[in-house]
Amino acid sequence: MITISKQTYRRFLLGSQGLWPGPRFKGPHGAESALNTMQVLQLDPLTMVARSQDIAMYGRVLDYKPAHLYKMAYEKRKAFDYGAWLALYPMQEFPYWRAIMHRVETYSRFRMFMKNHPKAIEEVKATLRDNGPMSNRDFSGEGMKYWSYRGRKDSAVALFYSWLLGDVMITNRKGFDRIYDLRERVIPKEFDYAVSMEEAENFFATKNLTYLGMVRECRFRINWSQAIDRKISPEEEARKLADLYDQKVIAPLHVEGIKDRFFTFAENIPLMEQLESGKIPKVWKTAGPGTQDEVTLLAPLEMVSARGRAKEVFDFEYIWEVYKPEHQRRWGYYTLPILYGDDLVARLDPKLDRKRNTLQILGFWLEDDTTVDSAFSDALAKGLTRFAKMIDAKKVDLSGVKPVKLRAHLKQKINL
Repeated sequence: MITISKQTYRRFLLGSQGLWPGPRFKGPHGAESALNTMQVLQLDPLTMVARSQDIAMYGRVLDYKPAHLYKMAYEKRKAFDYGAWLALYPMQEFPYWRAIMHRVETYSRFRMFMKNHPKAIEEVKATLRDNGPMSNRDFSGEGMKYWSYRGRKDSAVALFYSWLLGDVMITNRKGFDRIYDLRERVIPKEFDYAVSMEEAENFFATKNLTYLGMVRECRFRINWSQAIDRKISPEEEARKLADLYDQKVIAPLHVEGIKDRFFTFAENIPLMEQLESGKIPKVWKTAGPGTQDEVTLLAPLEMVSARGRAKEVFDFEYIWEVYKPEHQRRWGYYTLPILYGDDLVARLDPKLDRKRNTLQILGFWLEDDTTVDSAFSDALAKGLTRFAKMIDAKKVDLSGVKPVKLRAHLKQKINL
């Protein structure tokens, strides 16, 4: 078992997610490569400045535009979106998900809905079969005063459950509104099948490891159980972990300063050893400026920093405050962490003024140990320039940047 430093921990997580030492992909085709590296991309509808998924892609793909994501997923069919925790997944995974989709039928809410509306799902599918792609708004449906989960009309709830069952899929989006169609008309034929249940459960035993990079052993049973939608006993957990270790699929490790034991894919150990020796793996070659030369704004739902990971990995406090009342916010509505080098060094609260085509920086906060020198100021200017270009902003309003010298430097350096 190896022990790695906190620096190696954060560099490995950033690197395995395609964020460090800098953006690794480029242009329209970069979105597919980035998703295959990320393994999951959580989707969110809010557009204060850009959607979280587009900010995540901007951090990994040079010359990225939001249209690239939709083209990759819905025109080229390289990805599918699925789950109550709505996310995009690489299309080649679909046969594994298809194998467990039927477990939705065990949900008490589903059984209650089917009892009260036994024909709703078949009616939705028949309508799609006759009419082609449709949104929820295109269905009239019957109102349900007693029901507010996933819709207030029976057709909306039927669409949702048909989607979870895999009978219909999201074929496109208008803005963020879902456009549905029958599965067989959306999923490419080579992926439209289900693997065996054993194959699926083996796949999901390590699925979250593909995007988290490292997982605490004590979380294995919870993660696996949630992924496959059934209970896992401690005995089954122990057998599966032992089997994964014996087959050298995974390897144990420790992180300095953290008591819990982790595991990672065995193939990651050489990468960690390179990082421990101060080297950057050649497979992480950047497609442009690195994060030491150009900061990256991290998405609010970014895998390496959301859900408490910013504090554990970077000693950086980050809470997405969009759901907090205004008087309870410490920073701002849509505050984003700033990645500089291999560390989170500041945060800013951006907003896109669409009438003026202006990226507004409503607030900016440096960590206490951040050195504001010309190198950082230049890197921040370059990062803001690339971010502004991604959202097609023509100006940047820096009034929320309170350090006077930094604001003046940014005004001179931002180039749109």
